[in-house]
Amino acid sequence: MIRGRPSFDTLFMNASDNQGTTHSIKQVATMHLTFEQVSAFQATIYRYYSQSGRDLPWRKTENPYHILVSEIMLQQTQVERVMQKYGQFISVFPDFQSLARAALKDVLRIWQGLGYNRRALALVHTAHDIVAEYGGILPREIELLKKLPGIGKTTAASIYVFAFDKPAVFIETNIRRVFIHHFFTGKETVSDREILPLVEETMDITNPRLWYHALMDYGAMLKKTIQNPNRKSSHYRKQPPFEGSERQVRGEVLRILLRDSPLSFSEIKKKTRNASGRLKKVLDTLAQEGFIEERSGTYTIS
Repeated sequence: MIRGRPSFDTLFMNASDNQGTTHSIKQVATMHLTFEQVSAFQATIYRYYSQSGRDLPWRKTENPYHILVSEIMLQQTQVERVMQKYGQFISVFPDFQSLARAALKDVLRIWQGLGYNRRALALVHTAHDIVAEYGGILPREIELLKKLPGIGKTTAASIYVFAFDKPAVFIETNIRRVFIHHFFTGKETVSDREILPLVEETMDITNPRLWYHALMDYGAMLKKTIQNPNRKSSHYRKQPPFEGSERQVRGEVLRILLRDSPLSFSEIKKKTRNASGRLKKVLDTLAQEGFIEERSGTYTIS
């Protein structure tokens, strides 16, 4: 018995009833996996998860705010690093209201170590929007989630699944790895457009939150045990070196200003190691993005 396998009529109804799903008559008509193949695939994923599923703190809550925070933190960041910050962040900023009231410098101090500080700024802006527009309650529609700062189509769908246990189709790196490994072993280049119908077809729509947890854990296991299948993805990009990058300079400037500010341009320059002529551009960009302010020739966190 396939877990959560819907009938044709159920799929068609879900196409209009569930925000974010992509079911359609055309897709159902072109599905090529048999019930037996889907059942075997689900059994493999769930068997692994029942034996080796990861114990992650954001999986122990159904609080939509806590889940949103975890999803933003997990963007482009390893689980182990998020584990070190998630509990502290939730403790200091337990809800949208407290985060909306917080000074950016206080948020960034806790965020240090996670990288990609734009996510922290977007998270603060999201808290402002949710308090102002939705009374501090996370909206339950994917289209509304997509409009929040720093939340695109994929993150909106993942928040929808994990916060509300509702089915939606999305792909992230671990999920991509699972489907390439199981269904595209003989193909050298695989696009997400080829994977998405399989994600939809094999989904356990009765337990989407559990199913995606299981998929992600299986994908994380594959990364550790075999050559990375994601290298076959047409979306695969090798991350550029961090050392000497503009991203490194941005992070260094923010750390300096969090420790000691206001500071002049020359004072910041003396404290930076890898600016290499890009410092003024970085400062201007950080100011434009709302991270820092320049007043009377000195810089401070906004």
